[in-house]
Amino acid sequence: EEDSLCPFIRLQEKKKQAQQMQKTLEEKEEAFRERMKAIACQWRDLQIKEAQLKAYMKKSRKVLQENDKLRTQALKKARREREMKMQKQSELLRAKTELEALKNKHQKLSDRVQKYSVFSKYLEDVVKTSHFEEIQKVIWRYKTLMRMNKDLLQQAKELLAQYTEEKEEEILKYNNELAQLKLHFDEAHSDESRWAHIQKTATQRTLELGTIRMAILNLFYCICKQMKRSLSVPADDNHMQLNMVQQFIQDLTDISLEVKRKDIQKHQQAAKATEAIRDVPP
Repeated sequence: EEDSLCPFIRLQEKKKQAQQMQKTLEEKEEAFRERMKAIACQWRDLQIKEAQLKAYMKKSRKVLQENDKLRTQALKKARREREMKMQKQSELLRAKTELEALKNKHQKLSDRVQKYSVFSKYLEDVVKTSHFEEIQKVIWRYKTLMRMNKDLLQQAKELLAQYTEEKEEEILKYNNELAQLKLHFDEAHSDESRWAHIQKTATQRTLELGTIRMAILNLFYCICKQMKRSLSVPADDNHMQLNMVQQFIQDLTDISLEVKRKDIQKHQQAAKATEAIRDVPP
């Protein structure tokens, strides 16, 4: 009986062991399923986190790009503002310089007005003591007279130039005649001193000498007529007559130069007076 129970007991033990092993296996399978479920959850969480991380990295990259763009724009804006600031400073400096120049000009004009205020007072006195009704009419009258004076000066200048040209031509003519007369006179005088050696040409030389002396005398009379007075010079003193002719020509040249000099002075004085009137404020 004990021998028949042993296999049964062993079978029961084996069944019990098998049940325990089955239970253990089921528990392990359940644990494995739970673990796989947990792993699946973790995997899903990892995928979600990976997606979130990719989205974050994409967003961060976009933010960095935007930050770079904003930084570049900020740098450009700062550079433009710096350039505008430098330009404004330059314009401000130029404006200050122009303002200082305008102040100096204003001061000069004020000093000039103060300087010429005496002319205004003088013109007011002129209006009070004359038939003019206002200062502007006095100035207009003065300018009219200045234009007339300028025209008269121009006419006088033209007449003087014409007179000077005529007298210069006359002086040149007298100088040429004087040179020729001196030459002929010297030749004739030399021939006369050698009268004994040139008897063959004595008559001709005498006639030439007489002609030269007559020409000198005629030229001397012309000078006396120009001077409108008679000069006490002997008719046969040709040397004295020639000297008087030469002195007359020299005096005529000096007078012409003096007239030119005075004409230049008049023009300069007229120009100064015109400039002074132009500077008088209206």
